[in-house]
This record gives sequence, structure tokens and C-alpha cells, in this order.
Amino acid sequence: MTTTTNETGTVRQPGTMPVVSGAAAKALAVLRIGFGLTFLWAFFDKLFALGFGTGRSVDPETGVETVDRFGDAAFMNGASPTEGFLGFGADGPFKDFYNNIAGAAWADWLFMAGLLGIGLALTLGIGMRIATISGAVLYMLMWTVVLPPENNPVLDDHVLGAITMIVLLLTAAGTTWGLGRTWNELPLVRRQPWLR
Repeated sequence: MTTTTNETGTVRQPGTMPVVSGAAAKALAVLRIGFGLTFLWAFFDKLFALGFGTGRSVDPETGVETVDRFGDAAFMNGASPTEGFLGFGADGPFKDFYNNIAGAAWADWLFMAGLLGIGLALTLGIGMRIATISGAVLYMLMWTVVLPPENNPVLDDHVLGAITMIVLLLTAAGTTWGLGRTWNELPLVRRQPWLR
């Protein structure tokens, strides 16, 4: 496929990419990579308990905060990445549902696989259809855990994350500063467009 650029810097790759200005394509690439690295960071923090979201605790009696990197809270050491959020953070109409699946092995493995897969795909710009749709679903599921949101009756960062995933999907954001163009030309991907 041929990529064309007109005098305004508008980029067009027929059949795979909507018309997006060169500056907008770069901004979308930065957004895509930023979200990809966010998913990857969450995966590694939960896998190893790096002490940012996972492995950090506060003693309820003394108020002293401790960090136990690579400790008992790490998924690699058998801890559940879903137990805390779904077991103690759930609120609203779906609280009982999420409390019941908190810490289930299938939920833990599915969540970790989702973080890794979405993070790699977004960062590299490959498999954007699957990654962005999966990312949007994951964000909306996390939104339903905390209904209603704390600071707004409807919107929170989960809804905005889901909207961002859809924007990245619709603008073929993996083709700028990513491997999306190469990925989309693979024979398997050309035969199975859902893999784009």
C-alpha cells in the first residue's frame, strides 16, 4: 500500500488509515505509547510488587508505611492482583458480583494477560483492533467496580480511558511510530483483518 502526504501534511494510507494530519498522527502515537506503557507498568508492578501500587502497605495501628518489593504481594509469589480491588474497592450495584470473583485464579490470570497483551500491542502499535477493544472493555469493567464514581456522577478516568481506546482504534494510531504498517502487511493479518 502506498502512503501519500498532501501539502497540509495530511497522511493517507488507503484502506487502513483515516485522514489524519502529520502532527495529529504523532500526537496520537504519543497517546498510544503512553497508554501502552501504563498497562505494561501495571502488569510489572503487580507481577513483581515493585512498591508503587503493589507491595505498599500502611500499618493501621501505627500509620507507618512500608514497601515490600518482590514480596508476598507479588503475583509471581502467588498473590492475587484482583483480590484487593474487587474484594475491598468494589461499591455500588455490582459489588456482590465483584466480591464473589475477587481472587479467583481465572480472574487473576485473565487480568494479568489482559494488562500484558494490551500493553504490548499498544506500545508496539500492533493488533490495535483487539488491543483497543479489549482495553475499552477492561476500562468499562473497572468503571463498574467503583460505581458511582467518587468525584462525578458518571465520568471518571476509566470512562476517559475507554474513550481513548476507541479514538486510537478509529485513527489507526499504530501506524505512526509503531509497527502497525508492517504488522498490517503480514499475510496472516491481510487474510484476517480483525488482527489489525
